[in-house]
Amino acid sequence: METLGNVYLKTFNKKSNKQALWDGTTAYTFSQLKERSLRLANALISRGLNKGDRVAILMSNRLEHIELDVAIALTGLIKVPLNYRLHPREHKYALKDSGASLLIGERHLIEPIDCQIPVVVVESEYESWISNFPNIRPNADVHEDDVYAIMYTSGTTGRPKGAMLTHRNFMSSSLALITSCDLTQEDVIGHTAPLTHGSNFLAHCALFLGIKQVIFNKFDPENFLKSIEKERISTLFLVPTMVNLMIHEESLATRDLSSLKTINMAGAPMAAEKIKMALDILGSKIVETYGQIEAPMTITAMPRHELGKRLTSAGAPGPFVEMRIVDETGAEVLVGEIGEIICRGSLVMTGYWNNEEATAEALKNGWLHTGDLGWVDEDGYLHIVDRKKDVIISGGANTYPREVEEVLNLHPAVKETCVFGIPDEKWGEAICAHVVLLEDQQVTELELIELCKAHLASFKKPKNIYIVDSLPKSTYGKILRKEIRDSYRGSTV
Repeated sequence: METLGNVYLKTFNKKSNKQALWDGTTAYTFSQLKERSLRLANALISRGLNKGDRVAILMSNRLEHIELDVAIALTGLIKVPLNYRLHPREHKYALKDSGASLLIGERHLIEPIDCQIPVVVVESEYESWISNFPNIRPNADVHEDDVYAIMYTSGTTGRPKGAMLTHRNFMSSSLALITSCDLTQEDVIGHTAPLTHGSNFLAHCALFLGIKQVIFNKFDPENFLKSIEKERISTLFLVPTMVNLMIHEESLATRDLSSLKTINMAGAPMAAEKIKMALDILGSKIVETYGQIEAPMTITAMPRHELGKRLTSAGAPGPFVEMRIVDETGAEVLVGEIGEIICRGSLVMTGYWNNEEATAEALKNGWLHTGDLGWVDEDGYLHIVDRKKDVIISGGANTYPREVEEVLNLHPAVKETCVFGIPDEKWGEAICAHVVLLEDQQVTELELIELCKAHLASFKKPKNIYIVDSLPKSTYGKILRKEIRDSYRGSTV
């Protein structure tokens, strides 16, 4: 039996004098991280918390995130990471739904919640709190199939759901990422995306191998590029929006990014033309992974040396997951045919917290039904088409928004796009698009429609294209197609 806590303590003992964490102000060696994490573990137990109790975490990127990851792994408690960019109302919902017994976080994020449970504020009482306890391992009965985290979905289609992820799930995700990103003990990982979600899985990779982590509290492209050069960072997790901002940053050409080996890009799709642009500018540094909170990070992975040859693919299945493409009846479809992506294996969650109905809908006969549509080519590589719920049915024919978006992104003036369907009296739904242009670029709606006519069947071209200043995004960088579509509710074109 192996658990996260067991693995991490072994690493800390082997790498005791190596620097583990740095945030620009404070540095900890692995020996210091071990000592602080053990004190924190005992401090948590002193609160009367028992195995399976939930501890919520609400803070921006800080060193304490990593300490909590280790301490919770050692105690059998369950962490509930809350994205600090969400609204206090959303935080309050997750706290209530998870039944959290303790909240640890920053004062300015906690105060708006009107919290009804005990709180530890990291800026003030945290240090004095943990200093009162010994740095010895607590006597806790922890197993690899115990739930380690409840991670909430973004809730773009309703109330967020808490995916229950075990020690085994996290170990599988970490080992798959280590392989996909070709991580070694000599790497330096930089965290600028929230440590509550995607970047956190890279943090666990670092704890597995004994890799130095540099933590940034916010993402500013210019200063971030400076830091990559200064800190000799080799590995990052970035969402496509961040990659896009990096490659359009004016100072990029003046920076020495020779240390940068891998950008793990995930969290949202990126148009093939934009990926090509990023590769042309950055070189073969991008490792694209596809996953969900329910099966984190590596349902599939595309190695950096292959991405340039397979721009439209999300990669091949990872080592801890079995994947299939199925039709509406659940039968596996042929190579090249579109269906729903389903998967099973040690990567997949055990279910949704306190939500049997949603669990039964998502997990059928042990298979996670992702709600994503895709197809597999003859080499076994996955090509994601779209979300099932986003398919546009116009005149009885299916159009996948992403297919149209790929064409719109061919135009050099286009920065990003969102294609969606709205009610149409004649055809049922009409295809529309919102398009954001690059700074100082111009193109007309008619030109973009003509571009679509040149690359798509007539019924797939948008009826209307609107040039807009920006697209609404979730805190994870995903374009909120539903929000745009809903703004047209009750109207027809």
